[in-house]
Amino acid sequence: MAGQGTPATALLAKRKIAHRVHPYDVSPDAPNYGGLVAAALGVPPERVFKSLVTEVGGALVVAVVPVTGELDLKALAAAVGGKRATMADRTAAERATGYVRGGISPLGQRKRLPTVLDVTALSHPTVYVSAGRRGLQLELAPQDLITLTQAHT
Repeated sequence: MAGQGTPATALLAKRKIAHRVHPYDVSPDAPNYGGLVAAALGVPPERVFKSLVTEVGGALVVAVVPVTGELDLKALAAAVGGKRATMADRTAAERATGYVRGGISPLGQRKRLPTVLDVTALSHPTVYVSAGRRGLQLELAPQDLITLTQAHT
């Protein structure tokens, strides 16, 4: 797929992980962005996950949650042994991951950040996450996502 290579897709290819790349056309500024992405892909929105970069105890942490829900910052902090979590500064998130907002992938980050994956991902045969570019999603098995990111659920 010419023009669709990202660090995330390169990592999957290098590790020979089964996946599919899905392009879509949704404005990143649209309300209910995640729901619109799911609709554009023709999949239930609970299978599409967003990657949110947060700060817990001074360290950046990635939370991968369904686009249908909200991130519980208290639960995230507890999951990584912290007291308090906040959303990370956009510039810090982009610098650490190497991706731009709206295209941050949990895979192939410049600096691999600790990752927490919402446990609901395990109830699906495959899930969708950003491929590292706006307008591009990856479909892969949730267990492969956990293995590659060393995520906690």
